[in-house]
Parts: sequence; C-alpha cells; structure tokens
Amino acid sequence: MPTLDQTKERVQETVKHTVEQVKDAVPKEIPSAAELKEDVVEGTKKSAESLRAFAAGAVGGVFSVAVGHPFDLVKVRLQTAEKGVYTGAIDVVKKTIAKGGPISLYAGVSAPLTGVTPMFAVNFWGYDVGKQLVRSVSEVKDNQYSVGQITAAGFFSAIPMTFVAAPMERVKVLLQIQGQKDLKPGEKPKYAGQMDVVRQLYKEGGIRSVYRGSAMTLARDGPGSAVYFATYETIKRRLTPKDENGKPGSLSLTAVCAAGGAAGVAMWLPVFPVDTIKSRLQSADGNPTISSVVKGLYSKGGLKAFFPGMGPAMARAVPANAATFLGVELAQQAMTKMFG
Repeated sequence: MPTLDQTKERVQETVKHTVEQVKDAVPKEIPSAAELKEDVVEGTKKSAESLRAFAAGAVGGVFSVAVGHPFDLVKVRLQTAEKGVYTGAIDVVKKTIAKGGPISLYAGVSAPLTGVTPMFAVNFWGYDVGKQLVRSVSEVKDNQYSVGQITAAGFFSAIPMTFVAAPMERVKVLLQIQGQKDLKPGEKPKYAGQMDVVRQLYKEGGIRSVYRGSAMTLARDGPGSAVYFATYETIKRRLTPKDENGKPGSLSLTAVCAAGGAAGVAMWLPVFPVDTIKSRLQSADGNPTISSVVKGLYSKGGLKAFFPGMGPAMARAVPANAATFLGVELAQQAMTKMFG
C-alpha cells in the first residue's frame, strides 16, 4: 500500500501531466479577425468553385448525350446481342433505322439525358473536390497540378459518380436492348419507360437489383477517370499557347476539343473489357455473378468476346468527349463572365 508521500507525488504528477495536455490543446495564438475573415473567404471560394464545376459538368453531360448516344446504342447492342445477330456496327445501324427510323438511334435517350446530366455534374464536382484534397496533402506549384495529382483527383471523382452512374446505366442498357427485340403482333415491350424499369427492378430484387453492376462501374470508372482527366489536362496544356511568362495563355477551344477527344479514347482503351462485363451483368436475367459473366463470355468467344462494339465506342469517344469538355469549358467561361 503506497504511503501518503507516494500518493501525494502521484497526484502531483497527474495534475502536471493534465496541465501540459491542456496547454498543448490550446492554440498558441488566437486567430485575428483578419485571419478568420480570410478563412471564411477561402472556404466560400472553394464552395463556389465546386458549384461551378457541378453546373459545368451538367452542361458537358448534355453535350455528350446529344453527340454520343447513337454510338453508345450501337456499342451496347453489339455487347449484349447473341452471336450472329449482327455482322458489325453498320449492320446494327441499318437494322435499327429499318425498324424504327433514324429516331430509333436515340432509343433509351431519356435515361442518359436525365442520368448523364447529374452523372457528369457529380463527376466534375468530384474531380474539383479531388483536386482540393490533393492540394491539402501536397504542394501545387504555380497553381498547376502535376500529372500524378490530376490522376489521383480523377480517380476520386469516380467514387461519388458511381452512386449516380450505376443505376442510370442499368436502366439505359435494359431500354437499349429492349429495342432490338422483335415483338409479336399485339405484344407490348416489357418496360414502358425509365421509371417503369426502376419500378420493376425494385419489385424484383429491391435496391440491390437497381444498383446491380455498381462494383464493375467503379472498376471501370476509377482507372478510366484517372486516365481521362490526366490525358485531357496534359494535351490541353501542350496545345494551349504560353504567355510571355511561360504560363498558359488564352484558352483555345480547338485545344479543348482535341484534348477531350483524345481523353475519351485514352479512357476507353484500358477499361473496355470491364465495360463489356458490366453491360452483360446489368442486362442478364436472374442473379448473375461477375465470375459467371466472365466465364460465359470467355467460353463463347475467348478474349475477343470482351471487345464487341470496340469500333463504335472509339468512334463515339472522340466527338462525345470533345463535346463534353467543350460544354464544360464554355459553361465555365460563361459563369466567369457572369459572376467574376
């Protein structure tokens, strides 16, 4: 049993230790009014930049759908059709137009129009937030992010985007493949529209059915977005003329379109097989697994089976992504003129 002196000594040590902890927790200097004001201004500026990125991304999404949807429809039908249904991309176009006219190339467009707009908005917002996170943990020289920093921010952008993209693409794929089915006289399509798709999916399997393919969507969009933004920024910088100080000069819309088109191609090349698996997974009946889809594809056509629709996807990538970044940059310019 400790003596009175020992107990007194322990109490003094405890009090001393507690006082030191409190001292460490208290700021050495209380921020001045000017510093607090600067922090508020900086926080407001970051919030405004994120909102602008969100709005600009939405504009870019509309541009992308308007240009790229017919190409996407051809890609999805080639990816999901049984072997022998189509001889190639041109055959898909011919049969689609013969069946429903040119407007049928925009079958299922309502889903991406209402889904891609928020998807791109969230994507570019996520990219802006990703850049802010990168800046908080590393140095950004002359306000120019390095390729590695852009890549990290691009990968991060795919995380929030997946929550929007996965169900939207599930609906889009089901509506697109429904359009290639030959209906008997008097037979009605299974789905009456995108909301009907969501309703039926939820009834069949709950929220998990609506979000089927989310893992593959993230597996596609994580590395895809990393390459996407890194390629765009790198090529845009090289094509944009420098001012007398060696910094990027006035923005060239030609450079934007060229960089956007190249970014689209660079994004699709490494992740196209993942997209094929995702499309099959989201369009299959029952409760397929990723491994069963992979085995089924390989057994039917080997490695080649993972690349159907590659031509239409690459053909779409250039104009659709050029249009995306053109819309984003034009929206950013307009907001800068309006709000400063």
